[in-house]
Amino acid sequence: MTTPVRSEVREPRARRTRIASALCALVLALGHLVTAYLTLLAHMADPAGPWDSESVSHSNFAAGSALTLTAVTAGMTWVFVKAEWLRGWWYAIPAVLGAAALLRLTVLAPGL
Repeated sequence: MTTPVRSEVREPRARRTRIASALCALVLALGHLVTAYLTLLAHMADPAGPWDSESVSHSNFAAGSALTLTAVTAGMTWVFVKAEWLRGWWYAIPAVLGAAALLRLTVLAPGL
């Protein structure tokens, strides 16, 4: 009987790690796309006049939803990076999107 070579043992593990990394990246990318879309909607909403409080409400709802989704994706990023499936630069995406959503809710909020 022959003993397995170490490279043969490591190959399935390396393949699983690559598949896990790809799946994690796909999940995070989809979450970031939805967050970016909500942030874009929040920034595009502009009230037509002082009577248009509905547009302001929609902008605040979109920015709040984007901020919540940013927190979720940042938590998922923390888990995936801690498990060493992804690299640390993935933190930059939720940080930028969260800052944009928070700015829309505070400094850049549409006024009536």
